[in-house]
Amino acid sequence: MVKIFKDADALSLAAAEIFVEAAREAIEARGKFTVALTGGSSPAKLYRLLASEAYKKQMNWNKVFVFWGDERWVPISDEKSNAGAAFHDLLDHVLIPGNHIFPMWADETEPKVRAEAYEKLLHEYLDNGKFDLILSGMGDDGHTASLFPGTKILHEQEKWVDAYYLESQKMFRITLTAPLINKARKNIVLVFGANKANALYEVISGERNFEKYPSQLLNPSENGELLFLTDEAAAQKLPQDI
Repeated sequence: MVKIFKDADALSLAAAEIFVEAAREAIEARGKFTVALTGGSSPAKLYRLLASEAYKKQMNWNKVFVFWGDERWVPISDEKSNAGAAFHDLLDHVLIPGNHIFPMWADETEPKVRAEAYEKLLHEYLDNGKFDLILSGMGDDGHTASLFPGTKILHEQEKWVDAYYLESQKMFRITLTAPLINKARKNIVLVFGANKANALYEVISGERNFEKYPSQLLNPSENGELLFLTDEAAAQKLPQDI
């Protein structure tokens, strides 16, 4: 499903409402809320909203367990860190126990080793391998998480988490894989800006070619929900019936 909003502010407000409602439903049904956060510029407004007085008191943060969808292999103090941005905009401002937060990056280990350890964590905390909510973004090349065009990881079917060297960026990335992402009860993809318009059109309405547009791999299973939240600028090339 695609929902189109006037701008990033309206989109972020809608995402905050979905986040809070998903948390309430999960805590009521299963006693906890497991969420995978995203990085980049897309979630910044959402995170600041959730940290505001209007929203943070609507949630029981003691029962929230925070993971990430992907990460650059850099320390949390690095300006490129997805976890660092989330701490700055959200996690440092809410009453969530520190032992409920699981950044992907870890000191004194290797990316592949950390990916294996992270998968074990997910087996421990996820019910039937399902996140209650995954927040995702989409790049102007159609990538989501660290599932980039033309990479081998697009074909992964068994692992939940993997790490690999992304040659185009000259760095290691660690990421959830498509099979795990598609297990989520809700996957919300935040897309805004005219630079995303072509990729969003191809992902939603174009011919299937996930090697070129990896976000086409998003395909919820077991009654999961996939929802693209987009602003008018990013949606400008979508068919009118969308």
